[in-house]
Amino acid sequence: MITLTPKTLSPFSFLCNPIPKHQNQNSKYTIVTQYSDSNSKPTFNSNCESEFQTERGLKFDIGETFFRHESATGRDLGVLAAALYKRSKGKLRVLDALCGCGIRSLRYLIEAEADFVLANDANDDNRKVITENLSQVESGDDPRWAVTLSDANRIMTECYLKRDFFDLIDIDSFGSDSSFLRSAINALKLDGLLYVTSTDGFSSGGRRPQQTLAAYGAYVRPMPYSNELGLRMLIGGAVRVASVLGYRVTPLFSYYSYHGPIFRVMLRVNRGKLPDNRNYGFISYCHNCGSSQEYSWAELGRMSCPCSDSKVSKSLIVSGPLWTGPLHDTIYITEMLHLAEEWGWAGSGSGTDLDKLLNQMVAESDPRLPFGYTKLDEVASRAKVNSPPLRAVMSTLEKEGYAASRSHIESNAIKTNCSMAGCIRIAKQLQQCSSAE
Repeated sequence: MITLTPKTLSPFSFLCNPIPKHQNQNSKYTIVTQYSDSNSKPTFNSNCESEFQTERGLKFDIGETFFRHESATGRDLGVLAAALYKRSKGKLRVLDALCGCGIRSLRYLIEAEADFVLANDANDDNRKVITENLSQVESGDDPRWAVTLSDANRIMTECYLKRDFFDLIDIDSFGSDSSFLRSAINALKLDGLLYVTSTDGFSSGGRRPQQTLAAYGAYVRPMPYSNELGLRMLIGGAVRVASVLGYRVTPLFSYYSYHGPIFRVMLRVNRGKLPDNRNYGFISYCHNCGSSQEYSWAELGRMSCPCSDSKVSKSLIVSGPLWTGPLHDTIYITEMLHLAEEWGWAGSGSGTDLDKLLNQMVAESDPRLPFGYTKLDEVASRAKVNSPPLRAVMSTLEKEGYAASRSHIESNAIKTNCSMAGCIRIAKQLQQCSSAE
Protein backbone atom coordinates (compact mmCIF):
# COMPACT_ATOMS: atom_id res chain seq x y z
CA MET A 1 0.00 0.00 0.00
CA ILE A 2 1.28 3.43 -0.84
CA THR A 3 2.53 5.53 2.02
CA LEU A 4 2.09 9.26 1.68
CA THR A 5 3.82 11.65 4.02
CA PRO A 6 1.37 14.15 5.49
CA LYS A 7 2.22 17.76 4.77
CA THR A 8 1.07 20.98 6.30
CA LEU A 9 -0.67 23.15 3.76
CA SER A 10 -0.03 26.86 3.85
CA PRO A 11 -3.09 29.10 3.55
CA PHE A 12 -1.87 30.05 0.07
CA SER A 13 -1.25 26.59 -1.34
CA PHE A 14 -4.35 26.58 -3.53
CA LEU A 15 -4.16 30.06 -4.99
CA CYS A 16 -2.50 29.05 -8.25
CA ASN A 17 -0.82 26.17 -10.01
CA PRO A 18 2.97 26.47 -10.10
CA ILE A 19 4.47 26.11 -13.58
CA PRO A 20 5.21 22.40 -13.99
CA LYS A 21 8.77 21.36 -14.76
CA HIS A 22 9.64 18.74 -17.37
CA GLN A 23 10.53 15.49 -15.68
CA ASN A 24 9.63 11.82 -15.60
CA GLN A 25 6.40 12.12 -13.66
CA ASN A 26 5.57 8.42 -13.62
CA SER A 27 8.44 7.51 -11.31
CA LYS A 28 6.90 9.48 -8.46
CA TYR A 29 4.40 6.79 -7.55
CA THR A 30 4.77 3.70 -5.48
CA ILE A 31 3.17 1.04 -7.64
CA VAL A 32 1.13 -1.32 -5.55
CA THR A 33 1.37 -4.23 -7.97
CA GLN A 34 2.32 -4.28 -11.63
CA TYR A 35 2.97 -7.21 -13.92
CA SER A 36 6.08 -6.44 -15.93
CA ASP A 37 6.15 -9.70 -17.87
CA SER A 38 4.16 -8.86 -21.00
CA ASN A 39 3.80 -12.57 -21.85
CA SER A 40 2.21 -13.50 -18.54
CA LYS A 41 -1.52 -13.42 -18.00
CA PRO A 42 -3.18 -12.06 -14.88
CA THR A 43 -4.18 -14.69 -12.37
CA PHE A 44 -7.24 -14.39 -10.20
CA ASN A 45 -7.74 -15.71 -6.74
CA SER A 46 -10.06 -18.71 -7.03
CA ASN A 47 -11.02 -18.30 -3.39
CA CYS A 48 -12.59 -14.90 -4.10
CA GLU A 49 -15.81 -14.42 -5.95
CA SER A 50 -14.93 -13.02 -9.37
CA GLU A 51 -17.25 -11.89 -12.09
CA PHE A 52 -15.83 -11.19 -15.53
CA GLN A 53 -17.39 -8.54 -17.74
CA THR A 54 -16.76 -7.30 -21.27
CA GLU A 55 -17.01 -3.68 -22.43
CA ARG A 56 -16.04 -2.53 -25.92
CA GLY A 57 -14.18 -5.82 -26.35
CA LEU A 58 -12.15 -5.44 -23.14
CA LYS A 59 -12.46 -8.22 -20.59
CA PHE A 60 -12.18 -7.32 -16.92
CA ASP A 61 -13.11 -8.52 -13.46
CA ILE A 62 -15.31 -6.45 -11.16
CA GLY A 63 -14.68 -8.54 -8.04
CA GLU A 64 -16.75 -7.10 -5.22
CA THR A 65 -16.51 -3.49 -6.43
CA PHE A 66 -19.53 -1.33 -7.23
CA PHE A 67 -20.11 -1.53 -10.99
CA ARG A 68 -22.91 -0.47 -13.35
CA HIS A 69 -23.25 -1.72 -16.92
CA GLU A 70 -25.52 1.25 -17.58
CA SER A 71 -22.63 3.67 -16.99
CA ALA A 72 -20.83 2.41 -20.10
CA THR A 73 -22.09 5.37 -22.15
CA GLY A 74 -20.54 7.80 -19.68
CA ARG A 75 -17.28 5.89 -19.99
CA ASP A 76 -17.55 6.01 -23.80
CA LEU A 77 -17.88 9.80 -23.68
CA GLY A 78 -14.89 10.12 -21.36
CA VAL A 79 -12.72 7.97 -23.63
CA LEU A 80 -13.71 9.94 -26.73
CA ALA A 81 -12.82 13.22 -24.99
CA ALA A 82 -9.52 11.77 -23.78
CA ALA A 83 -8.62 10.52 -27.27
CA LEU A 84 -9.37 13.93 -28.78
CA TYR A 85 -7.11 15.54 -26.19
CA LYS A 86 -4.30 13.08 -26.99
CA ARG A 87 -4.61 13.81 -30.71
CA SER A 88 -4.62 17.56 -30.08
CA LYS A 89 -1.86 17.80 -27.48
CA GLY A 90 0.23 14.73 -28.34
CA LYS A 91 0.30 13.56 -24.72
CA LEU A 92 -2.22 12.35 -22.16
CA ARG A 93 -1.83 11.73 -18.44
CA VAL A 94 -4.99 10.69 -16.60
CA LEU A 95 -5.89 10.55 -12.92
CA ASP A 96 -8.82 8.21 -12.22
CA ALA A 97 -9.52 9.42 -8.70
CA LEU A 98 -12.24 6.91 -7.75
CA CYS A 99 -11.44 4.02 -10.06
CA GLY A 100 -13.52 1.16 -8.59
CA CYS A 101 -12.52 -1.99 -10.47
CA GLY A 102 -10.34 0.03 -12.86
CA ILE A 103 -12.34 -0.31 -16.09
CA ARG A 104 -12.19 3.44 -16.81
CA SER A 105 -8.42 3.41 -16.30
CA LEU A 106 -8.09 0.38 -18.57
CA ARG A 107 -10.12 2.03 -21.31
CA TYR A 108 -8.13 5.27 -21.06
CA LEU A 109 -4.93 3.26 -21.47
CA ILE A 110 -6.03 1.08 -24.37
CA GLU A 111 -8.65 3.09 -26.29
CA ALA A 112 -7.48 6.67 -25.65
CA GLU A 113 -3.83 5.53 -25.67
CA ALA A 114 -3.01 7.44 -22.50
CA ASP A 115 0.71 7.75 -21.80
CA PHE A 116 0.10 7.24 -18.10
CA VAL A 117 -2.87 6.57 -15.82
CA LEU A 118 -2.87 6.86 -12.06
CA ALA A 119 -5.71 4.65 -10.79
CA ASN A 120 -6.73 5.48 -7.24
CA ASP A 121 -9.33 3.96 -4.97
CA ALA A 122 -9.82 4.44 -1.24
CA ASN A 123 -10.82 0.80 -0.67
CA ASP A 124 -7.77 -1.37 -0.01
CA ASP A 125 -9.88 -4.46 -0.72
CA ASN A 126 -9.94 -3.47 -4.41
CA ARG A 127 -6.15 -3.71 -4.72
CA LYS A 128 -6.03 -7.08 -6.45
CA VAL A 129 -8.87 -6.58 -8.93
CA ILE A 130 -7.54 -3.17 -10.05
CA THR A 131 -3.95 -4.30 -10.58
CA GLU A 132 -4.93 -7.50 -12.36
CA ASN A 133 -7.26 -5.65 -14.70
CA LEU A 134 -4.61 -3.06 -15.54
CA SER A 135 -1.93 -5.72 -15.97
CA GLN A 136 -3.41 -6.39 -19.41
CA VAL A 137 -1.49 -3.28 -20.52
CA GLU A 138 2.15 -3.98 -21.31
CA SER A 139 4.68 -2.16 -19.19
CA GLY A 140 8.25 -1.37 -20.13
CA ASP A 141 10.97 0.61 -18.37
CA ASP A 142 8.63 3.60 -18.18
CA PRO A 143 5.43 2.31 -16.49
CA ARG A 144 2.18 3.37 -18.12
CA TRP A 145 0.10 2.97 -14.99
CA ALA A 146 0.23 2.95 -11.24
CA VAL A 147 -2.26 2.13 -8.50
CA THR A 148 -2.70 4.04 -5.26
CA LEU A 149 -5.07 3.24 -2.43
CA SER A 150 -5.94 6.42 -0.60
CA ASP A 151 -8.50 9.19 -0.21
CA ALA A 152 -9.02 10.97 -3.54
CA ASN A 153 -8.55 14.46 -2.09
CA ARG A 154 -5.32 13.40 -0.46
CA ILE A 155 -3.95 11.96 -3.70
CA MET A 156 -4.86 15.05 -5.73
CA THR A 157 -3.42 17.36 -3.08
CA GLU A 158 -0.19 15.36 -3.03
CA CYS A 159 0.01 15.63 -6.82
CA TYR A 160 -0.50 19.38 -6.59
CA LEU A 161 2.22 19.77 -3.96
CA LYS A 162 4.61 17.66 -6.09
CA ARG A 163 3.85 19.88 -9.11
CA ASP A 164 2.63 16.71 -10.81
CA PHE A 165 -0.29 17.80 -12.96
CA PHE A 166 -2.65 15.76 -15.13
CA ASP A 167 -4.30 16.38 -18.48
CA LEU A 168 -7.56 14.71 -17.48
CA ILE A 169 -8.98 14.00 -14.03
CA ASP A 170 -12.01 11.70 -13.83
CA ILE A 171 -14.04 11.90 -10.61
CA ASP A 172 -16.87 9.37 -10.65
CA SER A 173 -18.18 10.27 -7.20
CA PHE A 174 -21.39 9.32 -5.40
CA GLY A 175 -24.19 11.65 -4.27
CA SER A 176 -23.59 15.40 -4.28
CA ASP A 177 -20.05 15.31 -2.93
CA SER A 178 -18.43 18.45 -4.31
CA SER A 179 -15.44 18.31 -1.94
CA PHE A 180 -13.25 16.99 -4.77
CA LEU A 181 -13.58 20.06 -6.98
CA ARG A 182 -10.96 22.25 -5.33
CA SER A 183 -8.21 19.65 -5.14
CA ALA A 184 -9.00 18.37 -8.65
CA ILE A 185 -8.75 21.81 -10.24
CA ASN A 186 -5.40 22.38 -8.53
CA ALA A 187 -4.02 19.04 -9.76
CA LEU A 188 -5.08 19.73 -13.37
CA LYS A 189 -2.96 21.25 -16.12
CA LEU A 190 -4.12 24.46 -17.70
CA ASP A 191 -6.46 23.68 -20.60
CA GLY A 192 -6.97 20.27 -18.99
CA LEU A 193 -10.18 18.28 -18.75
CA LEU A 194 -12.17 17.67 -15.56
CA TYR A 195 -14.87 14.97 -15.70
CA VAL A 196 -17.18 15.43 -12.71
CA THR A 197 -20.21 13.55 -11.41
CA SER A 198 -23.31 13.83 -9.25
CA THR A 199 -25.88 11.13 -8.49
CA ASP A 200 -28.16 13.18 -6.26
CA GLY A 201 -31.53 13.24 -8.02
CA PHE A 202 -33.34 14.39 -4.88
CA SER A 203 -31.33 17.61 -4.79
CA SER A 204 -31.79 18.38 -8.49
CA GLY A 205 -35.52 17.81 -7.99
CA GLY A 206 -35.61 20.61 -5.43
CA ARG A 207 -36.27 18.30 -2.49
CA ARG A 208 -33.06 19.19 -0.64
CA PRO A 209 -32.40 22.90 -1.25
CA GLN A 210 -30.19 23.18 1.83
CA GLN A 211 -28.08 20.29 0.56
CA THR A 212 -27.55 21.87 -2.86
CA LEU A 213 -26.76 25.19 -1.17
CA ALA A 214 -24.06 23.51 0.92
CA ALA A 215 -22.64 21.38 -1.91
CA TYR A 216 -22.89 23.66 -4.94
CA GLY A 217 -23.82 27.09 -3.57
CA ALA A 218 -27.23 26.95 -5.30
CA TYR A 219 -30.70 26.94 -3.79
CA VAL A 220 -32.67 24.62 -6.07
CA ARG A 221 -36.47 24.51 -6.10
CA PRO A 222 -38.78 21.95 -7.81
CA MET A 223 -39.07 22.68 -11.55
CA PRO A 224 -40.35 20.63 -14.52
CA TYR A 225 -36.84 20.30 -16.00
CA SER A 226 -35.23 19.16 -12.74
CA ASN A 227 -32.80 16.74 -14.40
CA GLU A 228 -31.34 19.55 -16.48
CA LEU A 229 -31.05 21.59 -13.29
CA GLY A 230 -28.92 18.75 -11.91
CA LEU A 231 -26.40 19.32 -14.69
CA ARG A 232 -26.57 23.09 -14.29
CA MET A 233 -26.04 23.04 -10.53
CA LEU A 234 -23.02 20.72 -11.03
CA ILE A 235 -21.48 23.07 -13.60
CA GLY A 236 -22.37 26.09 -11.47
CA GLY A 237 -20.64 24.56 -8.45
CA ALA A 238 -17.48 24.03 -10.51
CA VAL A 239 -17.71 27.61 -11.84
CA ARG A 240 -17.90 28.94 -8.29
CA VAL A 241 -14.93 26.92 -6.98
CA ALA A 242 -12.81 27.62 -10.07
CA SER A 243 -13.51 31.35 -9.82
CA VAL A 244 -12.23 31.43 -6.25
CA LEU A 245 -8.98 29.84 -7.47
CA GLY A 246 -8.64 32.23 -10.40
CA TYR A 247 -9.83 29.84 -13.10
CA ARG A 248 -12.78 29.59 -15.47
CA VAL A 249 -14.43 26.40 -16.62
CA THR A 250 -16.25 25.71 -19.87
CA PRO A 251 -18.58 22.71 -20.30
CA LEU A 252 -17.70 20.61 -23.35
CA PHE A 253 -20.58 18.20 -22.90
CA SER A 254 -23.18 17.43 -20.24
CA TYR A 255 -24.75 13.99 -19.92
CA TYR A 256 -27.74 12.77 -17.92
CA SER A 257 -28.84 9.16 -17.51
CA TYR A 258 -31.90 8.07 -15.54
CA HIS A 259 -30.19 5.08 -13.90
CA GLY A 260 -28.81 6.26 -10.60
CA PRO A 261 -29.54 8.98 -11.75
CA ILE A 262 -26.20 10.03 -13.19
CA PHE A 263 -25.16 13.61 -13.99
CA ARG A 264 -21.77 13.81 -15.74
CA VAL A 265 -20.08 16.92 -17.14
CA MET A 266 -16.78 17.32 -18.97
CA LEU A 267 -15.20 20.69 -18.21
CA ARG A 268 -12.21 22.47 -19.71
CA VAL A 269 -10.26 24.51 -17.15
CA ASN A 270 -8.25 27.62 -17.99
CA ARG A 271 -6.86 30.69 -16.27
CA GLY A 272 -9.21 33.63 -15.87
CA LYS A 273 -12.60 34.36 -14.34
CA LEU A 274 -16.05 34.24 -15.87
CA PRO A 275 -16.64 37.74 -17.32
CA ASP A 276 -19.41 39.69 -15.60
CA ASN A 277 -20.96 36.51 -14.17
CA ARG A 278 -22.16 35.69 -17.69
CA ASN A 279 -23.97 32.33 -17.87
CA TYR A 280 -24.06 32.16 -14.06
CA GLY A 281 -27.34 33.41 -12.65
CA PHE A 282 -30.88 32.48 -11.70
CA ILE A 283 -33.70 30.54 -13.35
CA SER A 284 -37.41 31.03 -12.70
CA TYR A 285 -40.51 28.97 -13.45
CA CYS A 286 -44.11 30.18 -13.20
CA HIS A 287 -46.65 27.60 -12.05
CA ASN A 288 -49.44 29.79 -13.39
CA CYS A 289 -48.46 30.16 -17.07
CA GLY A 290 -45.61 27.65 -17.34
CA SER A 291 -43.04 30.16 -18.62
CA SER A 292 -39.39 30.21 -17.60
CA GLN A 293 -36.96 33.11 -17.47
CA GLU A 294 -33.31 33.77 -16.78
CA TYR A 295 -32.22 36.50 -14.36
CA SER A 296 -28.84 38.07 -13.75
CA TRP A 297 -27.50 39.01 -10.34
CA ALA A 298 -28.37 42.65 -11.04
CA GLU A 299 -32.02 41.69 -11.43
CA LEU A 300 -32.37 40.18 -7.96
CA GLY A 301 -35.36 41.73 -6.20
CA ARG A 302 -37.03 42.59 -9.52
CA MET A 303 -38.24 39.13 -10.51
CA SER A 304 -41.82 38.80 -11.68
CA CYS A 305 -43.78 36.97 -14.36
CA PRO A 306 -45.49 38.84 -17.22
CA CYS A 307 -48.66 36.87 -16.51
CA SER A 308 -49.02 38.67 -13.16
CA ASP A 309 -49.89 42.34 -12.59
CA SER A 310 -48.38 42.19 -9.13
CA LYS A 311 -44.75 43.10 -8.50
CA VAL A 312 -44.48 39.92 -6.46
CA SER A 313 -45.62 36.81 -8.36
CA LYS A 314 -46.71 34.17 -5.87
CA SER A 315 -46.67 31.57 -8.62
CA LEU A 316 -43.00 32.26 -9.44
CA ILE A 317 -40.26 30.04 -8.04
CA VAL A 318 -36.55 30.74 -8.47
CA SER A 319 -33.46 28.51 -8.38
CA GLY A 320 -29.84 29.56 -8.38
CA PRO A 321 -27.26 30.63 -8.89
CA LEU A 322 -26.76 28.04 -11.61
CA TRP A 323 -24.99 27.70 -14.93
CA THR A 324 -27.39 29.20 -17.47
CA GLY A 325 -25.18 28.91 -20.56
CA PRO A 326 -24.80 26.12 -23.13
CA LEU A 327 -24.55 22.54 -21.85
CA HIS A 328 -22.44 21.44 -24.84
CA ASP A 329 -19.79 22.84 -27.14
CA THR A 330 -21.08 22.28 -30.70
CA ILE A 331 -17.66 21.94 -32.34
CA TYR A 332 -16.37 19.63 -29.63
CA ILE A 333 -19.42 17.34 -29.71
CA THR A 334 -19.16 17.17 -33.51
CA GLU A 335 -15.52 16.10 -33.20
CA MET A 336 -16.54 13.43 -30.70
CA LEU A 337 -19.20 12.19 -33.12
CA HIS A 338 -16.69 12.00 -35.97
CA LEU A 339 -14.26 10.05 -33.81
CA ALA A 340 -17.03 7.68 -32.70
CA GLU A 341 -17.86 7.10 -36.38
CA GLU A 342 -14.18 6.49 -37.12
CA TRP A 343 -14.08 3.84 -34.39
CA GLY A 344 -17.33 2.25 -35.53
CA TRP A 345 -19.18 3.31 -32.39
CA ALA A 346 -21.59 5.50 -34.35
CA GLY A 347 -22.68 6.39 -37.88
CA SER A 348 -23.34 4.23 -40.94
CA GLY A 349 -26.90 3.72 -39.80
CA SER A 350 -25.65 2.00 -36.66
CA GLY A 351 -28.59 3.25 -34.62
CA THR A 352 -26.60 2.74 -31.43
CA ASP A 353 -27.48 4.55 -28.23
CA LEU A 354 -24.19 6.46 -28.43
CA ASP A 355 -24.90 7.51 -32.01
CA LYS A 356 -28.35 8.83 -31.05
CA LEU A 357 -26.98 10.55 -27.94
CA LEU A 358 -24.18 12.42 -29.72
CA ASN A 359 -26.51 13.54 -32.52
CA GLN A 360 -29.04 14.77 -29.95
CA MET A 361 -26.27 16.66 -28.13
CA VAL A 362 -25.27 18.34 -31.39
CA ALA A 363 -28.88 19.43 -31.89
CA GLU A 364 -29.17 20.58 -28.26
CA SER A 365 -26.11 22.79 -28.65
CA ASP A 366 -27.96 25.17 -31.02
CA PRO A 367 -27.11 28.61 -29.53
CA ARG A 368 -30.71 29.77 -30.09
CA LEU A 369 -32.03 27.27 -27.57
CA PRO A 370 -32.51 28.52 -23.99
CA PHE A 371 -32.11 26.54 -20.77
CA GLY A 372 -34.67 23.91 -19.80
CA TYR A 373 -37.01 21.80 -21.88
CA THR A 374 -40.77 21.65 -22.41
CA LYS A 375 -42.59 18.44 -21.54
CA LEU A 376 -45.31 17.67 -24.04
CA ASP A 377 -47.47 16.19 -21.29
CA GLU A 378 -47.43 19.57 -19.53
CA VAL A 379 -48.31 21.31 -22.81
CA ALA A 380 -51.22 18.90 -23.33
CA SER A 381 -52.45 19.42 -19.77
CA ARG A 382 -52.43 23.21 -20.11
CA ALA A 383 -54.02 23.03 -23.58
CA LYS A 384 -56.58 20.47 -22.38
CA VAL A 385 -55.88 18.20 -25.35
CA ASN A 386 -54.26 14.82 -25.87
CA SER A 387 -50.48 14.83 -25.83
CA PRO A 388 -49.39 15.82 -29.37
CA PRO A 389 -46.86 13.75 -31.37
CA LEU A 390 -43.34 15.00 -30.73
CA ARG A 391 -42.36 14.97 -34.41
CA ALA A 392 -45.45 16.97 -35.37
CA VAL A 393 -44.75 19.61 -32.73
CA MET A 394 -41.10 19.96 -33.78
CA SER A 395 -42.04 20.16 -37.46
CA THR A 396 -44.59 22.90 -36.77
CA LEU A 397 -42.14 24.85 -34.60
CA GLU A 398 -39.47 24.74 -37.29
CA LYS A 399 -41.95 25.83 -39.98
CA GLU A 400 -42.82 28.84 -37.84
CA GLY A 401 -39.15 29.77 -37.54
CA TYR A 402 -38.47 28.53 -34.02
CA ALA A 403 -35.43 26.50 -32.99
CA ALA A 404 -36.34 23.04 -31.72
CA SER A 405 -34.60 19.81 -30.81
CA ARG A 406 -35.26 16.67 -28.87
CA SER A 407 -33.85 16.46 -25.34
CA HIS A 408 -31.47 13.64 -24.46
CA ILE A 409 -32.60 14.12 -20.84
CA GLU A 410 -36.35 13.64 -21.26
CA SER A 411 -37.72 11.46 -24.07
CA ASN A 412 -41.12 13.18 -24.41
CA ALA A 413 -39.80 16.73 -24.23
CA ILE A 414 -38.37 19.33 -26.59
CA LYS A 415 -35.94 22.19 -26.26
CA THR A 416 -37.23 25.26 -28.03
CA ASN A 417 -37.15 29.05 -27.94
CA CYS A 418 -40.93 29.08 -28.36
CA SER A 419 -42.84 30.14 -25.24
CA MET A 420 -45.20 27.86 -23.37
CA ALA A 421 -48.12 29.91 -24.76
CA GLY A 422 -46.88 29.26 -28.29
CA CYS A 423 -46.52 25.52 -27.62
CA ILE A 424 -50.08 25.42 -26.24
CA ARG A 425 -51.37 27.14 -29.38
CA ILE A 426 -49.58 24.62 -31.61
CA ALA A 427 -50.89 21.68 -29.57
CA LYS A 428 -54.46 22.94 -30.00
CA GLN A 429 -53.93 23.41 -33.73
CA LEU A 430 -52.59 19.87 -34.10
CA GLN A 431 -55.56 18.53 -32.13
CA GLN A 432 -58.01 20.38 -34.42
CA CYS A 433 -56.26 19.07 -37.53
CA SER A 434 -56.38 15.54 -36.14
CA SER A 435 -60.09 15.85 -35.34
CA ALA A 436 -60.86 17.22 -38.83
CA GLU A 437 -59.27 14.19 -40.41
